[in-house]
Amino acid sequence: MATYKEIKGTQIQAVATDPSNPVEGQVWYNTTSNVLKGSKGALIASWSSVNSINNQRYYLAGAGTQTAALGFGGRPPSGTPSGGNFSAQTESWNGTNWTEVNDLNNSRQAVSGAGASNTAALCFGGNPAPPNPKAHTELWNGTNWTEVNNLNTGREIAAGGGTSTAALMYGGTTQTAAAANNESWNGTNWTELADLNTARYFIAGSVSSTSLALGFGGENPPNKGITESWNGSSWTEVNDLNSARIAMAIGACGTAPAALAIGGNDGSITGKTELWNGSNWSEQNDLNTARTTAGCAGAPTAALAFGGNEPPQSTAAEAWTEAGGVVTFTDS
Repeated sequence: MATYKEIKGTQIQAVATDPSNPVEGQVWYNTTSNVLKGSKGALIASWSSVNSINNQRYYLAGAGTQTAALGFGGRPPSGTPSGGNFSAQTESWNGTNWTEVNDLNNSRQAVSGAGASNTAALCFGGNPAPPNPKAHTELWNGTNWTEVNNLNTGREIAAGGGTSTAALMYGGTTQTAAAANNESWNGTNWTELADLNTARYFIAGSVSSTSLALGFGGENPPNKGITESWNGSSWTEVNDLNSARIAMAIGACGTAPAALAIGGNDGSITGKTELWNGSNWSEQNDLNTARTTAGCAGAPTAALAFGGNEPPQSTAAEAWTEAGGVVTFTDS
């Protein structure tokens, strides 16, 4: 029987962390998790279960990539000691496991997030206690959160994304009304920009830069399928979601003009997933665990969804791989 080295011309590598961009057919041994892993081509776009977050919560946000993500804030089950009913917990994902790291300075739910990795992120808005959504902004440097300049308009359950030095936040609610506000972060301050055409909360989004973004879904009420595209100066309505819904996954999940609309509520809690190709939405395979208000990170080709409300509050995490992409598998 031929050995792996005879077939591939190399030995199986022993590594502490999974390779960030494995090629199809690559095999390695992860010395941290003590698991033999490999990669294969995905025949269809789909979600696969990965290791769960440590703490049950929903109304959280995410930042980073599918293999280097950060999840922060949220609302744990009633009666838990984490900030009353509001969480400051932050967890870092290395592609295999979630690790608890230093908390936010302000416990809050319904936050928004931005960031390119689990070492540089931004948390903004949210609600530490009804009826007062906050304008707090905090910057993550890979070790600690630091309070920086506030939003101009405090809001919760808004869309956001980008990087820790160039982010957008749009929509949401001030607790008294649905908001259309759109603000841009330049690494130091927030600046008010042109509003959404349709004010709404529970909106989701995809941000590539402060001049390229997508906002979709939400409630005003009723549930909306409305999708709007941002070009740096104004919002334009484009084709709607196939399924009008609210409370989809929030975080730095998507790079406009592509996007994923993940889970939410279309009259009931759903795992529906839709892919935006720059012109239209197409239905994809559902999440394995239907949920609302999850956190997310990554890109439409390789995303991560975690936490949320099934109910009850969830710890489930899932990784998304596009058709033809590389899927990591284990020997278990």
